[in-house]
Amino acid sequence: MLPLHDRARWALAIVLSMTVLIAPAVWNHFPLLQYDTGGYLARWYEGTLVPSRAVVYGLILNLGVPLSFWPVVLGQSALTVWITALMLRAHGLGERPGLLLGTIAVLSALTSLPWLTAILLTDIFCGLGVFALYLLLMRNEALSGPERVGLIVLTAVAAATHSATIAVLAALLVAATLLWLFNRARMPAANLRRGLIALVLGALMVFAADYAVAKRLAWTPGGFALSFGRMLQDGIVKKYLDEHCPNPALRLCAYKNELPNDADVWFWGSKLFDSLGRFAGLGKEMEKIAVDSLIQYPVLQAETAAIATAKQLVAVHTGEGVVHWVWHTYFIIHDFTPRLEPEMWAARQQRGEISFAAINALQYPLALLSIALLPVLLLLARHNKVPPDIAELAAWVSLTLLANAFVCGALSNPHDRYGARVVWLASFAVALAALRAYQRHAAVRGILPASR
Repeated sequence: MLPLHDRARWALAIVLSMTVLIAPAVWNHFPLLQYDTGGYLARWYEGTLVPSRAVVYGLILNLGVPLSFWPVVLGQSALTVWITALMLRAHGLGERPGLLLGTIAVLSALTSLPWLTAILLTDIFCGLGVFALYLLLMRNEALSGPERVGLIVLTAVAAATHSATIAVLAALLVAATLLWLFNRARMPAANLRRGLIALVLGALMVFAADYAVAKRLAWTPGGFALSFGRMLQDGIVKKYLDEHCPNPALRLCAYKNELPNDADVWFWGSKLFDSLGRFAGLGKEMEKIAVDSLIQYPVLQAETAAIATAKQLVAVHTGEGVVHWVWHTYFIIHDFTPRLEPEMWAARQQRGEISFAAINALQYPLALLSIALLPVLLLLARHNKVPPDIAELAAWVSLTLLANAFVCGALSNPHDRYGARVVWLASFAVALAALRAYQRHAAVRGILPASR
């Protein structure tokens, strides 16, 4: 057990780190809200399933209602501090509470991180799940038994909070499986089993939560209906309807010249979509068009998917959707948790006092620089100028960014919010590489001990 003064230092570092991570919510006087927040919150009260609104995160939000959602942002910040501490320790930079606080402070100033921990949204869990799975698969030897169990649970919860997150984690697990096929010493089967258990547990959480709320075994809706939006935006839906209409089985034939060329307008601002029953009324038809288009236009699909992936890779601005008028969420809070309305309306966000212009003037170029430096780290590793563990982390984060860009860009629709939820991982990897380089330099000069 650590001496009392060391425990006090760690406690102080953890508390201050959490304070930094929830600082945007504290400044706002209320956890930050986004349009999607209400969709998650409403699941318990409405007892229905809607596209891309995981019940698991909705239940987490409802646990925080009695204390105005503050337990949610505190929990998100605490998990972020824990994962950061484990990542530092797994890479030879542990046992330094000051370094933990410094890392959190730098990431909070230069990346999207605190805007993910201080908002009532699932996005922070994607990055946490990525690093939790990385620790289980690639740094298992640095973990204790209870830590492994905790990381499995965190990975499972992260996977259950959004279908895009479980898709990214599944892609990383597939990559780890390929590594196991070629280098079983580096990727033991036991590590893979832990990762697989985590994702299976996450899938079971989705089914269990959906059954508890909607009384039926089902996966969170969305899927091809959301892919339809990207195809609509890329002109593929118009091409399909031009070639297949008239067709009495396709209701959209009658409106093919009235469809917008913007997926967000179609899903969230189209009176036509509303009049045709939204997802409930058009879900099957949108799925049919999306699937048929994949089969009939493979080259066009590949080209547009590649473009969407590339757009998503660099769409990493902080704060998308954190605006002063998120009417859907306001209505949900009014209908189901009305006692929180006075606090909500008193917040700076609801008074239009939040702007990300200055933040993105700093953070956006740094985010792009971090992405660009990842392949540089891999190249330096080939010349033994970057430690192998840092190279593995850079590769893991690179795969994450690519998987996230494909899942969110090509299978859905490019948005800055989707990129911002993971780009801080690149900044963390670059910062860790810089810390290790300084540590090695200092060790050579006798200033610091070399990393273990």
